[in-house]
Amino acid sequence: MNSCYGGVAGVAKIPTSRARTARDLSTGLRARMGHALRMVLVLSLVIASCCFASGQKSSKSDVSGSYEGTAKNRNEEVIKVTFELTEKQGVMSGVIRSDHGEFNITGGKHDGDAVTLEFDAGGPTGTIDLKLANEKLSGTWTAGDDGGPVEVKKVAADAPKAKS
Repeated sequence: MNSCYGGVAGVAKIPTSRARTARDLSTGLRARMGHALRMVLVLSLVIASCCFASGQKSSKSDVSGSYEGTAKNRNEEVIKVTFELTEKQGVMSGVIRSDHGEFNITGGKHDGDAVTLEFDAGGPTGTIDLKLANEKLSGTWTAGDDGGPVEVKKVAADAPKAKS
């Protein structure tokens, strides 16, 4: 009998070296699968932390503050405007001051670089759709059948005055 075969007479015999090789492959496969599983877990944790950091970054881009600039109406009249904006959890409030009066911001939202304001225009609700870029808000406004472009830039808050 060949020494690499073992077993009971009359039963198909598998060489013991082959049986050992299959067992070694199975153990190696389990080890590689365990390693792959660990890599997937680590990758998932990295992606989750990036998503969490990304979500936190957007909350830091609050648009609260004072903005000054101009708007034009449908007659191309240039109107000086000031926005005093307050943002709380993406919801906008504040006031718009212009050559044509003062208008309370009654609603709106901030999502990414998009800012929408709704204001009391003394009749139909006015809307302003803006894009935020480099401390500037630019877009269009409408109120009833009037509207046009608007662009405002964030102005620094007044520094506290030194005592004399």
